[in-house]
Amino acid sequence: MSTTQERLVIIGGDAAGMSAASQARRLRSPDELEIVAFERGHFTSYSACGIPYWVGGAVDERDDLVARTPEEHRERAIDLRTRTEVRRIDVPGRRVLARDLEAGEEYWTAYDKLVIATGARPLRPSLPGIDAPGVHGVQTLGDGQALIDTLEHTEGRRTEGRRAVVVGAGYIGVEMAEAMIRRGYDVTVVNRGKEPMSTLDPDMGRLVHDAMTGLGIEMVNDTEVTKILTGNDGRVRAVATESAEYPADVVILGVGVRPETELAREAGLPLGEHGGLLTDLAMRVRGHENIWAGGDCVEVLDLMSGRERHIALGTHANKHGQVIGSNVGGSYATFPGVVGTAVSKVCDLEIARTGLREKDALAAGLRFVSVTIESTSRAGYYPGAALMTVKMLAERRTGKLLGVQIVGREGAGKRVDVAAVALTAGMTVEQMTALDLGYAPPFSPVWDPILVAARKAVAAVRADTASS
Repeated sequence: MSTTQERLVIIGGDAAGMSAASQARRLRSPDELEIVAFERGHFTSYSACGIPYWVGGAVDERDDLVARTPEEHRERAIDLRTRTEVRRIDVPGRRVLARDLEAGEEYWTAYDKLVIATGARPLRPSLPGIDAPGVHGVQTLGDGQALIDTLEHTEGRRTEGRRAVVVGAGYIGVEMAEAMIRRGYDVTVVNRGKEPMSTLDPDMGRLVHDAMTGLGIEMVNDTEVTKILTGNDGRVRAVATESAEYPADVVILGVGVRPETELAREAGLPLGEHGGLLTDLAMRVRGHENIWAGGDCVEVLDLMSGRERHIALGTHANKHGQVIGSNVGGSYATFPGVVGTAVSKVCDLEIARTGLREKDALAAGLRFVSVTIESTSRAGYYPGAALMTVKMLAERRTGKLLGVQIVGREGAGKRVDVAAVALTAGMTVEQMTALDLGYAPPFSPVWDPILVAARKAVAAVRADTASS
C-alpha cells in the first residue's frame, strides 16, 4: 500500500455501505483514498423496501428498484467486488479475508479504515419443512426474484384458487399480504401476536386486523406455526399450527429480521442487547478508532426512551452512510438517534407510528395519558374525505408528547411526520395545538386530525393533574 494513499474497505454493497463509499469519494480523490467494497450478492444500492411492490406488480421491473448499479459505482473509482463474501475480520492486523463465490478463491485485503454494513438477515424459524421449495423470505432482490419465479410457476399451472400463506404480520407481512391479494391469491396471515402490527398498541392493531379481514384476508392471530407440510413433489402444500392446516401454493416469511453481525461478533467488536453493533454519534464502532458501522447491522439510540434499539429501515441506513462517508472523508457529521417513525400500508389502509407505544412508555418508567380520536383526511363535505384514527400519548403533568399512532385511508400515513418533528423538538401537546399547519378543504379539515388529538391530549393532561 502507498504511504500517501489510504485504503477504505467496505463490507456490504447496499444502502449504508455504498452511501458511505459515494460520500467519501466526493470528499477525497482516488489519489488520496482507495475504496474497496465487497458485496456477496449481484446487486448494489437497491431498495429492499420496494420488493413487496415489485412482487405485487405496482413496480414493473426489478431494475426500477436499483438506485446505482455496480458498473456506475466502478465508474466513480470505487473497486466494487460483487459475488464476494467477507469471511473474517482481523482487527489487530487491519485486514479482511474475502472469498470469491464464483471462483472459490480466498484472499486477504488490508485496510486503513473499515466500514461494516452487513445489513440484517430475515428470521427463518427452525421448523420441519422450512426449506421446502415454495417457502420464501424477502430480504434481497435475489429473494424477490426467487419468489416471483415461484409465483409464475404456480400461476402457470392454474388461474383460480391459488393460495398464499404469510407467516408474520409486521411491516413485511402486511405488505406481502397486499402483494398476494394484488396477484389474485387467497391469502391467510398466521401471526403469533394478538393483533397484527406489533409496532402499534393492540387497540390500533385491531383496526388493522379489521381492515385486512375486510379486504378478504384470513387473519389467524395468537397462533404459532408448527411445521411446513409438503406434497409428493416435495413442494410446500400447507402451513400447520397446533390446531389447523392452511393450504398453500406459496409461503412467505415475514417474521422480522436480526442484525447480520456474526463477523463482528467473531472479531470481538461490541454488540448490544439486540445483537447489533454499538457505535458513537459519528457511527464509529465503540472502542475502535478506524472502524465504522451503519445500516441494519447497528443499534441506534431511541431519543424517546434513551435506550438502544434495532430498527431496520432504509432511511436510517442511507443517513448512516452519509455520516460515515463524511467522517472517513475528512469532514464531520453525526447521527443523533431516532424517534421511531415508520409508515406502511395494506391496499388502501395506511398505518403509521412514531415515538413510544404504551408498553414502551411503561418500560421507560414514564407516567402518561393516552387519547384516541377519529377525524377525516379532508373537510367532511369535500369529496373523498376518509376516516382516520389517531392515538396520542403525552406525559402526565408536563404534557410532553410521547408518541402517535395513525390508522386510516388516503392522507393518513404521512401525517405522522408532523408528530415526528414535534417529538424531535421536545414539544408539549399544548404547544402542538398552536402549530400553523396548512389548511384547505381538499387537504385537511379546519382542525387537522393531529391537532384534534393534541387538543384532546391537553384536556386529558389537565384533567389528570386536577384529579391528582
